[in-house]
Parts: sequence; structure tokens; C-alpha cells
Amino acid sequence: MNKRNPVFYPLILAVTLALGVLIGSSFHRRPLSPVSRDSAPGNKLNHIIELIESAYVDTINTAEIVENSIPALLENLDPHTTYIPAREMQGVEEEMQGNFSGIGVQFSIQEDTIMIVDVISGGPSSKLGILAGDRIVEVNDTLVAGTGIKNEEVLKLLRGKKGTHVKVTIQRKGFRNNLEFDITRGEIPIYSVDVSYMIDDHTGFIKISRFAEQTYQEFTRAMEKLDKAGASRIIVDLRGNPGGYLTAVIRMVNDFLEKGETILYTQGKSQPKKVYTANARNAWADKSLFLLIDEFSASASEIFAGAIQDNDRGIVIGRRSFGKGLVQEQIPFADGSAIRLTVARYYTPSGRSIQKSYEEGNERYFEDLFARMEHGEFSSADSIQFADSLRYQTKKGRTVYGGGGIMPDFFVPADTSGNSDYFERLYQKQLVYQYAFQYSDQHRETLTKLGGAMDIAAYLDKVGILSSFVGFAASRGVPADQEGLRLSGVVIATQLKAYIARNILGEEGFYPIIRDIDKTLLKAIEISRQDLLVENVGNQGEGLNGRLEY
Repeated sequence: MNKRNPVFYPLILAVTLALGVLIGSSFHRRPLSPVSRDSAPGNKLNHIIELIESAYVDTINTAEIVENSIPALLENLDPHTTYIPAREMQGVEEEMQGNFSGIGVQFSIQEDTIMIVDVISGGPSSKLGILAGDRIVEVNDTLVAGTGIKNEEVLKLLRGKKGTHVKVTIQRKGFRNNLEFDITRGEIPIYSVDVSYMIDDHTGFIKISRFAEQTYQEFTRAMEKLDKAGASRIIVDLRGNPGGYLTAVIRMVNDFLEKGETILYTQGKSQPKKVYTANARNAWADKSLFLLIDEFSASASEIFAGAIQDNDRGIVIGRRSFGKGLVQEQIPFADGSAIRLTVARYYTPSGRSIQKSYEEGNERYFEDLFARMEHGEFSSADSIQFADSLRYQTKKGRTVYGGGGIMPDFFVPADTSGNSDYFERLYQKQLVYQYAFQYSDQHRETLTKLGGAMDIAAYLDKVGILSSFVGFAASRGVPADQEGLRLSGVVIATQLKAYIARNILGEEGFYPIIRDIDKTLLKAIEISRQDLLVENVGNQGEGLNGRLEY
């Protein structure tokens, strides 16, 4: 590739423009209509399109030009005002509505083969007897095994309108011949609550991955389940949750607050201040609440954490959240596309703006997490400094800080204790995941009979799963490394057990095992068992929000 000296670019551009003027002046043509000095910007854009259509030298697709220009136009606004083309709207709506139409399986492409990891209970595939561990070799009589097919292509083949048919040919262990299934696509739920289970006799855990239309109903069912199991303390995990529907998070927070307590308020140039307050449902007044957040918790997750923190209703644990506090309104177009236009900002009850600054441009905005990491924010709370102007007070007078994102009451640094070059090579090749699937597939019958997650974990320890994996990794080009195993052995073994249990039991197999190496969750469990009163958090130490640092 030729690398031209950028110094010459202005000269080349100037010469090109000059030649254009000279060439243009040598032709006699009908003059084009001038643009009025009084034209509004919108009219100016319309006139440019008209000029292109009527006078441009070649025949072009102006609709395509407009389509490609809209994102560039919106880049001049905030980072979250976006254009959604019609071809992408279906996927966006499915994600937020909490369902899509398909055959109801979770799959993974392993060794160029589509392997069914799980079958969604009650879905079309489940009703026909398709099983976890089956291999899809053909779809609609077209070979898909050994063809280098990608995830996106598989989704296009298996998803479709409700009521339509897809023919799937399955290879199953123990069967000499392939099995053929004619599957009628149906609605498949996308769950927001990944898991809910009892950590101990008094502590329940709920993991929420998004805020969609059905999230409140899922969350309520999870809370009722834990309530019946005797939970007096609830840990809600919002780490990695990018947000979603405002109505979902408002209804959830409402169930933890007293009547009249503020949940949040919104305000914008053309949007008057709107305050959302609790309506006295307070269904879970008897539960102590602990929220987990991290740098990937955004939007609705931050509304949840900010409302609970500012009302002194619970304790927030983890690291500073992302800082996405802009309100988007979705405006549809006739062709099926839409624009999500930012119309206001979110504010916590104490008046903190959740939104971090984007004055240095969108690129710097999305690189902010890397800047935080380089600055040391993920390892130490002391690296985070805020001006006095960003100091706010909770309902009971605790100091909290604004400036973008929600600052936790207890800071827990990112865990790097199990890192090593050996682990990094395993991670790059995804060998832990591959081995876990392979082992689950080969020992599914035995593992299924064991019972719960901890029974599977104990069995895998007994058969020496780590040693077996080390040999597998060596055969895949990552030889054993004793120093790497000393540093990362516990992490590798725990991940192996958790992934294998997930392949057999779903998320209720994964989370009870992986918590053994989850430092933030372990700290939350420790704090919850101290029965620490929220009003005393501010007296526990120095630093942002008076947090203890672990």
C-alpha cells in the first residue's frame, strides 16, 4: 500500500479544485437554481439532493446517499443519538421486547460443526425432542457442517417469521443415521434475569443482563422465589448490564422505596423537568439490598443504583459505572427505519447527572474506559478525584459524587491475581470453553445424574479435570506451564467446572461455581453478613462516598 506524504494533500486538493473550476468554465450550460440566502438548513439539504438528482453527471441512487449520510450527520450530536436502518430494526425490537421467532436452541460452532448447547424448554425444538449435544448438519437440505459457516449465517437460517417451517437434519450420538426434523418456528423468549438462587440460608442472588419489556415480571418472579426460600438479603448483580427500558427499571426500584421518594428526574432543552416518584408499593421493604456495578453498567442500571444509593435504601459495591445518562426518544420513519434522538438527561434523586462528558468528541468518549484503566481507576479508588462542585448529599446526608457514572459505596478493584501468560494463551484460543463443551458432550449422561452445580463441581475435582485439560491444551498448541498453573490454576479449574455445569444445568449451574473466583460478589456476601446499616457506610473510611476499599 502506497503511503503518500500528507503534506502534499492540501496542494493536490487545491490543484484539483482549480482544474475543476477551469473545466467547468469552458462549457456553456443552463445555470442551476441558486440556493436562497434565507433557506433553513433543512431546505439547504433538500436543495442539494434536488441538485444531485437533476444535474449530477451520472445516474446515482440518491436514496442510498441519504441513507449513508444520516449517521454522519448525527455524529455531530451526542454519542447516543443513533440512526437504525430498516434492516436492523427487527433485531433491535426483538432484543427490547424480549422475544424473537426461531426454533428455540442455543448453539455453538465447534470444530466447524453447529453443536446444540441447550434447548429452550417449551420451544419448538424441545417439543420435537431435539437434545443438547445434537449436531446440525443440514438446514433445508443445504450442508452446513464443515463449510466454515459463521454464527450470523446460522441465525439467518434458523430464525424467521412465526409459523414458518425450517427443515433441520441432526446427527446424534448412538444413532447410525441422521435424524430429520420439520420445525415450525415460534416465539422464543429472551430472558433478562439470567439466574436467581440462594447463596446461603439468608442471602439471595439475582443477575440481570438487560432491562426489556418483560424484565419487571421476571424480576418479580425471581424475588418471590427467593422470598419463599427465606431470603432476607438480596444481592442484585447489574455488572455488564447496558440498560434498556426506563419503565422496567422504574417499576423495579418502586418496589424498594417508600411512597413519595424520588426515583429519578429527567430534563432537557425542550423537555420540562419530569420527576418520577415511588407510589408506595414497596413490596420488598423487609429485604436488605446490595447492588453490584462495574464500568460496563450503564443507563437503566445506573438509574437503579443511583436511586437506591441516594435514598439510602441499599449499598452499592464494585467500580464506577459507565456514565450513560441521556434519554433517547425513538422516532420511526415510513420505510421501517428509525432515529433515536437524545431529548433529555437523567438525574439521580440528589441531582447528580449520570452522563459523563462527551465534549472531546465521540471517539474519545468511547475510549474513556481505556483511559480509566490506564489512569489506575480499576485498581484503586484513590485515582478518582472530583471537584467540590460535584459533591451531593443523599437523603440521610451521606456524601456522593457526580461527574459521570455512579460511584459505589464500596470499591472492589478488578481482579488480576490469576493472570499469567499461560492463561492468556488459553484465553486467546478459547480452549477452556472448547474443552468444557467437549467434556460435557462426552459425559452428559453421567453429569446429568449428579444433581446440582456443587455436586458436578465435586465430581470434576475428583476426576482431576484440571490435569485432563492441561493435556488437551498441550495437544492444541499450548504446552503446560508450571508457573502459569501456579498463578492461574484455581481460575482455570473454576472456569472449567462452571462452564461444564452451565452446559448441563444452564445458568443455575454456572453462577454458584464461578462465584468462588468472583471477588466483587464475595465481598458483597461478606458485607451483607455484617448487617451493615446504610447510614453508617459514610463513617467507614476515607475516599469517594466514604467507601471502604478492598
